[in-house]
Amino acid sequence: MATFDRGFKSRAELTSLTVRRELDLAPTDPLDPKKLASFLDVKLLTPDDVPGLPENVRDQLLYKDPGGWSAVGMLVDGQGLVIYNPKTSLGRRASDIAHELGHFILDHEPSRIILSLDGSIAMRSFDQKQEDEANWLAWCLLLPREALIAAKRARLSADEIANHYGVSKQLVTFRLGVSGVDLQFKRRCPRRA
Repeated sequence: MATFDRGFKSRAELTSLTVRRELDLAPTDPLDPKKLASFLDVKLLTPDDVPGLPENVRDQLLYKDPGGWSAVGMLVDGQGLVIYNPKTSLGRRASDIAHELGHFILDHEPSRIILSLDGSIAMRSFDQKQEDEANWLAWCLLLPREALIAAKRARLSADEIANHYGVSKQLVTFRLGVSGVDLQFKRRCPRRA
């Protein structure tokens, strides 16, 4: 279960609205993660775009096990990079990219790769709190509470909301629940919620 610092969820909603203002988007406009990456000066790459990536690694990521990974963010010589999986659904891809961009927005400490002495085994450091924060911010960026309220007022279904915002139906359902929007509308109009 995710544990957030007091006020983090509210700050994430406010950050989402601030980012949207900076991108000249209304709170109810869809957010294109690729435009956000450009705004943040973070380059988006697929394994095909990574210079010098060995062919066997590329094939593993794209063809042998494309479901085994989603995206990774890193700094290379001060340049933010996100390498994402182009084989996932558009909704999943939006969430994965927004998650990695969330790390940059939150100024998280990057993971470290730890190699064995002979270089044959690699492990990565992992910070669950940072991962949870990046997820929460990403989901607020893609589906801010104000957008969900507007969608419910327009009587859009979860599928329609997902299509409009370029996210998965699962994310819509999750955000409607955790944001309190579903409950808010059930209380107002029990027969229409």
